[in-house]
Amino acid sequence: MEFIKSNILLIGLALGSGFMLLLPLLRKGAGGVANLSPAESVTLINRSNALVLDVRDDAEFASGHIADAMNIPVATLAGRLGELKKYQNKTILVNCQRGMRSAKACDILRNAEFSQLHNLQGGLDAWLEAKLPVVTGVSNKSVASNPSTATKARKKAPKATVVDAEFVEATNKATVEKEVP
Repeated sequence: MEFIKSNILLIGLALGSGFMLLLPLLRKGAGGVANLSPAESVTLINRSNALVLDVRDDAEFASGHIADAMNIPVATLAGRLGELKKYQNKTILVNCQRGMRSAKACDILRNAEFSQLHNLQGGLDAWLEAKLPVVTGVSNKSVASNPSTATKARKKAPKATVVDAEFVEATNKATVEKEVP
């Protein structure tokens, strides 16, 4: 008992350190949705033919997204679940810019009984950091499910272009350097 009283601070520090080491492991499967790294996400997309669901706003999506991604902003996701019903038992990779909105979207989808959900850990920022390619413009999957509306939107929208992550990063850096006096 004397030992505990004398070393209470060290014991607390050891327990706190142990908890902090286990925290990432506990968060990885939190909520029943697996968080995947960009490399794991590429494997999932290629092997499972996963639907990539981008839950960022339209402007964010148009500025760069994963190829063949479907865009439904998280704010409208609950009202647009009907568009995703055919994917209810298929593999879905949900992403946003940093991973927070996609976690919320995963909760909405899980409550709607979607079974094979995965969250891109770190979002598109992590994707770009891993130097993976993005596409700019409007994807065919990002427009409304009505075929006539989709055709009109595709005609008006600019062609999608694959952009190298290093190019985007270099351009952003050059823009910031120009703006800073």
